Amino acid sequence: MPPDTPDWLTAAREVVGKTPLGPRAESRGRVEEIGDGVAMISGLHDVRLDEVLRFAGGQVGFARVLDPDRIGCVMLDAASEVEAGEAVFGTGEVVSVPVGEALLGRIVDPLGRPLDGMEPVEAAEHLPIERPAPSIIERDLVTEPVQTGIVVLDTLFALGRGQRELIVGDHSTGKTTLAVDALIAQRDSDMICVYVAIGQKTSSVRRTIDALQSQGNFSRCIVVVAGSAEAPGLQWIAPYAGVTMAEYFRDRGQHALIVIDDLSKHAATHREIALLTRQSPGREAYPGDVFYIHARLLERAAKLSKARGGGSLTALPIAETDAGNLSAYIPTNLISITDGQIVLDSALFHQGQKPAVDVGLSVSRVGGKTQAPVLREAAGTLRLDYAQFLELEVFTRFGGMPDGRVRQQLTRGARIREALRQTQHVPYRLADEVALMLAVQSGVLDPLPLDAVKVFRARLPAALDADKFGAVSTLSTTGKLDPETRERLIALMTRLAESLVEGKADAAGKPGKQQDGDSAPPTGP
Repeated sequence: MPPDTPDWLTAAREVVGKTPLGPRAESRGRVEEIGDGVAMISGLHDVRLDEVLRFAGGQVGFARVLDPDRIGCVMLDAASEVEAGEAVFGTGEVVSVPVGEALLGRIVDPLGRPLDGMEPVEAAEHLPIERPAPSIIERDLVTEPVQTGIVVLDTLFALGRGQRELIVGDHSTGKTTLAVDALIAQRDSDMICVYVAIGQKTSSVRRTIDALQSQGNFSRCIVVVAGSAEAPGLQWIAPYAGVTMAEYFRDRGQHALIVIDDLSKHAATHREIALLTRQSPGREAYPGDVFYIHARLLERAAKLSKARGGGSLTALPIAETDAGNLSAYIPTNLISITDGQIVLDSALFHQGQKPAVDVGLSVSRVGGKTQAPVLREAAGTLRLDYAQFLELEVFTRFGGMPDGRVRQQLTRGARIREALRQTQHVPYRLADEVALMLAVQSGVLDPLPLDAVKVFRARLPAALDADKFGAVSTLSTTGKLDPETRERLIALMTRLAESLVEGKADAAGKPGKQQDGDSAPPTGP
C-alpha cells in the first residue's frame, strides 16, 4: 500500500476485508394490515412467540399472536410510517433489555432507551424480558423486614424482602404516594429501587421523579416510563422489563424493591392488544390469559436461598378499583396472586386520614415474622386496640354516655388514629416509629388534644436526635428494646408531651395546607 494512502481509505479497506462474502438467508414477510399499533403480517412461517421483527423503515415490534396464515405483531415504535405491503424481517431474537449498574440513576423507556436527555445506557449485558420465576427449591423464607418508613404499614402490615404486596384503591386515594414513600425510605438502606410507570400522565410521572430526586437517593433508583401516549407494545412490556432490570441485582445477592404503577392499565392494554389481534374475549372482554400474564410476572419476585446468593426482589404492584369494588375481575386476580393487600379507602382519604389505609380489609399474609422485633415489641396490641376502637366508635354514634373504661378506649383509639397519620414524602426512621408506638401504648398521648398530637409527631425526630443518652443509636445498633432504653424513651416522650400541654408549643404547630391535604408539620419550638 502506498505510503500516501489516506487514513479513511485504509480504514475502509479493513472493513471490507473483514466483511464475510457469500449468500445469506433471511426471513422475510409482508405487512398485510396496520393500525392501532398492531400489524398483521404474512410470510414469516418460522417466527417464534415474542420474537423481535424489524420493518423496512427501521421500526421494531414483537410477534404476539401466531396464527397459521398470519402473525399479529405489536409495534414497539410509532406505526404512522409503516404501510401495508412493506417488507418485514425476522431477527431470531426475543425482546431483551439492558441491565446492570449503568441503569442506576437513569430514566429509560421499557427498551432501555434514555428519556432523561443523557447518553445511551452502556449496559453490561442484555437479558430477555420474559424469564422463568425461581423454583421452590431456589427460594428461601421471607423473614427480613422492608422498612417503608410509613407507620401504618410497618406497625400493622409489615412487609418482608421477597414479598409481593398489592396496593389497591380508587382513583386519587394516594396509592402512588404510598408506594413512592416506600421507595424514598430506602435512601439509607441497601435496596435498589425500580419504579415502573404504565400509561400514567406525564405530569404524574414528573411529580414522582421529582420526589425521588429531591427526597430519596436517586443514584440507586431506576425509572422505567411507558406513558399513556406511547405505543401499546411499550406499555405491555414495561412491567416485564422493569422486573428483568431488578432481577439483575437480585441474582447477584443484592436486594431490590420494584413498584409497578399500575397493573390495571396494563390489563387494559393487554385487552386492547388481544381484541386488535382477534383473540377470543372472555369476562369483561379480557382474554383468557389475563390472569396468567400477571401471575408469571409477580412470581418472579422472591427471596432466593443462600445457594443462589440470598438476594431478594420485593414487588409492590398497584391496582385501581371503581367505587371501592374489590370483587372486580382484575383486583380479585391480583389479590389471589399476591401475598397480601393494602386497601386504600376513598372515604378515609376525604376525611383527612392519610395514608387512607383500611385496616379492616388490608392484610399481610407473610405475618409478623417479617416485622422488626423492636417495633413489634413497642407496638404490642396496637392492631387489636385500634380495631376495638373503630367498633366502639360506630356504636357511640347512636348516642348515650359511655362508661369510664369505654371512654378511655375511645380516647386511646383517637390518639392511635392520629399517630398513624403521616405527611407525604416524610418517612420515619425505625427509632421514630418505636418511640411513637411507645408513646401511644404507654398512654403518654392520652392527655394531649388531637391537634397537639400532630405537633408531637412533627417534633418527635428532633427530640430523639437531641437525646443525650443516644436512644436512636442504641436501637439501630442493638436492634433490641431493653428496659433501660424503654424507660428513657418513655421519659423523653413524656417531657415532650408535657411541654405541649403546658402551652409551650408556638404557632408553628397550627395546621396548614399541604399538597396531600394533611396538616403542615411545625418547624420547631
